[in-house]
Amino acid sequence: MQGLSPSARLRIEELSARYPRKRSALIPSLQIAQEEAGYISEEIMVEIARMMELSPNEVREVVSFYSLLHQKPVGRYVIQVCTNISCQLCDAEGILRHLRRRLGIGPGETTPDMKYTLLEVECLGSCGTSPVMQINDEYHENLTPEKIDCILDGLQ
Repeated sequence: MQGLSPSARLRIEELSARYPRKRSALIPSLQIAQEEAGYISEEIMVEIARMMELSPNEVREVVSFYSLLHQKPVGRYVIQVCTNISCQLCDAEGILRHLRRRLGIGPGETTPDMKYTLLEVECLGSCGTSPVMQINDEYHENLTPEKIDCILDGLQ
């Protein structure tokens, strides 16, 4: 894994210059890095830490906290399934079980063709429309196994 490109470094420097504290630009800087590399490697975390005048551990803590930031390569479609209480009450486990069977992977895994990554997440903030999953930036609500099949077939 390589570090940041000169253009990504420049974007991050320009972004952090807008704030009184560089740290304020950490999450969008990590998004720039992920956009470029596909995920945030240890090497990139160290590089961004230097740029933000933070310790690598401070950056690692942020990366590990947010489900939108990835520490290893992910598939073209990142499927996040909410398993918080509202979704659990509406059979989130059944939804997750269906996705496991359909994709042949478990939470935290990526299909061998790098098409899908399946993640179990704490909350997607759409409790009134449970069960919910997010594929990349798009929400899918009031899920059923049949609805999931239609959604996935549309991604083919």
